[in-house]
Amino acid sequence: VGTLLYNLARLYAEAGRAVEAASTYRRVLGIQEILLGRNHQDVAKTLSELAGIYRNRGRDTEAERLYRRALEIQEGVFGKYHPDVARTLSDLAAIYQRRGRDTAAERLYQRALIIREQVLGPGHLDVSRTLTKLAFLYQKQGRDGEAEPLYRRALQIQQANLGSDHPAVAIALNNLAALYHDAGGYAEAEPLDRKSTRLNSSHTDISRMPSSA
Repeated sequence: VGTLLYNLARLYAEAGRAVEAASTYRRVLGIQEILLGRNHQDVAKTLSELAGIYRNRGRDTEAERLYRRALEIQEGVFGKYHPDVARTLSDLAAIYQRRGRDTAAERLYQRALIIREQVLGPGHLDVSRTLTKLAFLYQKQGRDGEAEPLYRRALQIQQANLGSDHPAVAIALNNLAALYHDAGGYAEAEPLDRKSTRLNSSHTDISRMPSSA
């Protein structure tokens, strides 16, 4: 029953039916805690899914509480160096960043980056996602000199993994071009803008930041 409900909750979430998704995830959580115990890895997974629903609806206080509990379970089950731990750290950092707690967000993004580099390898796409989020945080703070090498490295990783014409590469080009524009570096931004425009003409739904953790 728990597995069926979990799959149903995911379907609700994918269909944008957040209220039904949250209600179903809460039912799943209750079942899992009874059958598996409160500190099981599947409980952490459901907590993270429910926290994501709350985060998307702006219920950051509730989302933070759930992410923190998921993180505690994951570190207890997997240890501190595991991809699931890195993902939860990144999700929690995003909440801190949105709430203006930049120092806390930076610390968690850096922890997530270290884990992903060590566990997945420095050229993994999840590393590029964390680099982008950390670079965006630095850019928002006016720390352009620290943001630029992170954006460049994220771009290189995406090109190596996905090819130069992938939509994610267009996003990375946009990020770097925007940084140069903000700093008045129009000569550096222009070739990136041209390439990004070419890619954007072939793909849709391009945004500045990838949503994945």
